[in-house]
Parts: sequence; structure tokens; C-alpha cells
Amino acid sequence: MATQAISNPAAVHHDHAHDHGHEHHHETFLNKYVFSQDHKMIAKQFLITGIIMAVIGMVFSILFRIQLAWPDKEFPFLEVILGKWGAGGRLDPNFYLSLVTIHGTIMVFFVLTAGLSGTFSNLLIPYQIGARDMASPFMNMLSYWFFFAASVVMCSSFFIQTGPASGGWTIYPPLSALPKAMPGSGLGMTLWLASMALFIASSLMGGINYISTVLNMRTKGMSMTKMPLTIWAFFFTAILGVLAFPVLFSAVILLIFDRSFGTSFYLSDIFIGGEALPNTGGSPILFQHLFWFLGHPEVYIIIMPALGITSEIIATNSRKPIFGYRAMIISLLGITFLSFIVWGHHMFVTGMNPFLGSVFMFTTLIIAVPSAVKTFNYLATLWRGNIRFTPAMMFAVGLVSFFITGGVTGLFLGNASLDINLHDTYFVVAHFHIVMGCAAIFGMLAGVYHWYPKLFGKMMNDKLGYLHFWMTFISAYLVFFPMHFMGLDGVPRRYYEFTEFEQFKQWLPLNQFITIAAIIGALGQLLFLYNFFVNIFRGKKAPQNPWNSNTLEWTTPVEHIHGNWPGEIPTVYRWSYDYSKPGAVQDFIPQNVPFSETISSNTPEDFGYHGDETQFVHEFYQAKHLTVSDEQKAEKAN
Repeated sequence: MATQAISNPAAVHHDHAHDHGHEHHHETFLNKYVFSQDHKMIAKQFLITGIIMAVIGMVFSILFRIQLAWPDKEFPFLEVILGKWGAGGRLDPNFYLSLVTIHGTIMVFFVLTAGLSGTFSNLLIPYQIGARDMASPFMNMLSYWFFFAASVVMCSSFFIQTGPASGGWTIYPPLSALPKAMPGSGLGMTLWLASMALFIASSLMGGINYISTVLNMRTKGMSMTKMPLTIWAFFFTAILGVLAFPVLFSAVILLIFDRSFGTSFYLSDIFIGGEALPNTGGSPILFQHLFWFLGHPEVYIIIMPALGITSEIIATNSRKPIFGYRAMIISLLGITFLSFIVWGHHMFVTGMNPFLGSVFMFTTLIIAVPSAVKTFNYLATLWRGNIRFTPAMMFAVGLVSFFITGGVTGLFLGNASLDINLHDTYFVVAHFHIVMGCAAIFGMLAGVYHWYPKLFGKMMNDKLGYLHFWMTFISAYLVFFPMHFMGLDGVPRRYYEFTEFEQFKQWLPLNQFITIAAIIGALGQLLFLYNFFVNIFRGKKAPQNPWNSNTLEWTTPVEHIHGNWPGEIPTVYRWSYDYSKPGAVQDFIPQNVPFSETISSNTPEDFGYHGDETQFVHEFYQAKHLTVSDEQKAEKAN
């Protein structure tokens, strides 16, 4: 049996589906809601923890934006909520750097990585491939609790005397390697490193689980080419994480050695207070290579799940098959491969050999090709579609908008000669917040609105959803688009105030405008929080398939049950994008509907048949319907 399970895991998984689906066991509160091994509950845990971390990161951004907008004013409430870090109603300069550092860390890792992959990979992979649960439910539970522990350790650094880490979210040495360099280089940095080690462990456990589940636990008929693009995106994202995160882990370990054990991996010829330190032979550039070898794949670890979610939502709400399904898969594969050979474009100003810089510039511009393929495919899917503007669809289209806008500015930064001028200016801030931050957040919000009925069995309020979209979309552009012009003027990022520099004083009114827009955007998120949490308890009960979608998750009961399906797992006969098919009775045909039930809409291509159509009709339609044996023949052909 062991040999059979390895050789054909999907078949064995399906054969025992009925028995497994009816297992009954008593669940305590702790087993069901806290230490749950059910992928649906773990998805909720990741999502709600990610939302809490997003609120924390958003509050930090508002605090340092207030400092940038009104650097000479005193705000008494700052002292009330921050204590010594807001003494006299003004942010302490060291604490300002800490806010910038932890804001970036939280948003990149704890919100966008865990909030997208952790939530939607957990929710959708078993659902959409027809599995009872993850390959290892126990490892799945551990993945969440390592993530939760990492979140607690990161936030705990705000309650120590010297304050949180303050070397920027990239934690470049020597600031991060020398505990005495500044207040935020002490215990706060140690906690940052410990938090990231826990986070990386969580990501690796999750990634291995996702890959194993996709490869081994697909239901009968669910070939790789019938998987929704969401699953392809989660699959490639998991591969990226498993290959890239260990490199960051090694960078963190070497940094801990430099900080605590007297090694010199990153340190050389350092003076503090005029006194030379004994460190020799190290290179801070080594850390940049290790960090960005993860750092650039991390951009796609963030954005690819959002792109997969967007593919599903745009096809569903355009009532059209996704345009260029195979091209979309190839573009995801291309992004996965190319993302590992572009990290050097973050390092054009480090004294890199110009030839090596030109290589990285070339690969950076090449990666725009698969990204453009995805964009054009989205636009082609939308073209002449029977579009339903649900809140999820609005956020999905918003992602496409940000992806295009941010992608265009990326061409500037991918060019070495231009990047040398724009590096570490507000142009960079504007670019990566639009293409990575806003686009990924919009993908995450689109996913929440679309799969909320599957998560909680309730419906969100559409009117609040529309208001939330417009407040967020408009404020995001008002915040980040003007920063491009600040960057073109050379305004550097991470500065505490610009009034000390005569040439930058002209940007003070714009900083005030940006801050007001950011506050309006933050108020828009309060609408979302109200809509999200209130409707968990008071929302209208969701129908089983509210969006008339084709994928398997909408064949499960509204009430969550152990094992997802009460009986046997559905068999898959077709791909997941049979929308508005000519000759079909309805404008959608779920994946588990056999071809024998859709005679009027079947085409030769459905059966993998690309020969003469007359011969196809003669073979399969002699009796005007498909017999069981013909159905099996069609399955083999496909």
C-alpha cells in the first residue's frame, strides 16, 4: 500500500475520501479555535493576525508622516501615547527611525507575506484541488504559531528601554551589527533578529506543506493543467520561499555572530568615538548580497499570490474564460526563475563592477516581459466582458492599475545610470509602495471580499465595500504618486525632517498634503474593519455559491465541516474557467460537472481533440449523448 500511495497519491486519497469525510471526534475550544489543525481555521488565524499587524503598521506610518508634515509643531497626544519617545509632543529622532524600520518590516513580512500566502494558500489549496486538508495539518498549525510568536517578539521590542530596531527594514551593517552604534542597535535589534528567525521557520514549514499538498493530494481528474491560476500562483510562491528564505536565515545567523561572538563577517575598520574596533576582514556588502538574494524574490512572494487571486476574481466577474491560461502559467514560471537573478539592481551604488551592473540591468528589464504578459491577459479578459462590479472586482481592477503604474516607474530604477541618481530617494519609496505595497494589499482585500462567504459563511456589506475601495484607491494615489516628483528632486528617504535643508523646504506643503491623504486612507480602513468583524456575527448568511464560480471550494457546504466535503470528494472533469460557454444553459459550468451533462456546449478541445471536427462528432455524438465509456475515453484523451 505504501508503494501505491507514493505512485498514485491522488487516487488513493480519493478512494478513502468517503470514510475520512465522516470521521467524528470531540473538539474542545483549544483544539478548534486555538491549536487547530484545520486549514480553514488556520487561514482565519493568519488573516486576523495579519489584519492586527496591518493596523499597527498603519498607525506607525501615520505617526512618522505627522512628523514629516509638521516637524516644528508639538502634538501633546504623542507624549500621552509614546511616553519618553514623544516627550514635549515631538517624536524622538531615534524613535522616528524605529517607526520607519518596524513599519517596513511589519508590512513586508507580517502583513503582505503572511496575510496573502498564509491566509489564502491555507484556505484555497485544499479547497481548490479537492483535498481534505493539508499534507501535514500538524506542521500547518506549527507554521501559524511560529508566525504568531514572531509577531509577538517583534512588537515586544516597543516595551524595552532602548526601543525597537532602527537600522531600516533592510538592517544593513554596521548599524545592525554593532550593539553600541545607536539605541536601536541594542536589544531591539536582537529581538528583530529573533523575530525574523521565527518568521522564516514559519514560512519554510508553510511552503513545504503547500508544495507537498499541490503535488500529492489533488483529487481525481485534477491534472496540473486544470488547476486554477490561484493554485499555480501559490505553488510558485511556495517554491520561491523555500529556496530564498534560507539565504536570509544565513544572513541573520552571521549577523548574530558578529553582534554577539566577535566575528567579522560584515565588519572591518570600524571606529566608534575615535576608537578602532578589532574587527577586520569583513564586508558589509556581503550582507547586502545575502539580504537582496531573498529581498527581490520576496517582492514576488508578496505579489504572485495577489496576481493569482486577481486572475480568479477577474475571470469570475467578467463572466469570461481567463485569457491565455497557459501564457499566464508560463509568465508565473518566468517570474519565479528570473526573480533569482535580478537582486543586484538594489546594489548599483555599492561600487559594483559596471559589467556586472549591466547584466543585472538586463535581467531586471527582461523580468518586465512576463509581468507585462499577465497585465495584457487581465486587460484582454476584461475586454467586452459582462463585468459585475463587486467590491472584490473593484479591488482586483485596482491591483491591475497599481501594477501598471508601478511597473512603468520600475523601468527607471532598473536602469543603472538612472538608479544611481534616484537611489534612496522618495522615488524608490513611491515605486515600491505602488507596485508592491498597494498592488499586493489590493489583491489581499480583493481576496477577503471574494472568499469572505467561504471563510465565515456570511456576506459583507457591498455599500461599505464600495466606499472602502474608493477611499483607499484615491488616497493611495494621492499619497504615493507625488513622491515621484520629490524623488526626482533628490529628496532622500528616512530623514527625520527636511526644514534643515533649504533646497527641500519647498516640499513641506506637499508633505502635509500627503499626510492628510494618508489619514483619510487610514479612516477608510476603519470602514473595512467594521465591515469585516461585525459581519462575522451579524452578516447575512451566505449562499453556497454566491458568485456563480466554477472552482471546487464552492461545492462544499456553507457550514465548515471536518474534511471539507460530507461525502466523496468531487471528481474534476474540466478546467476552472468555463464561463459564458456557447450552447451552455448557464453562464458557468463547475469543474465537477461531467461532459455528458453539457452536450450542447461541448467542443473537441474539451476532450483534448485537435483533429477533424467531423470525425470528433462521428466518434462521440452518434447517439446525441455521451455514454459512460465515451466519457472515460474523453478523460483519457484529455
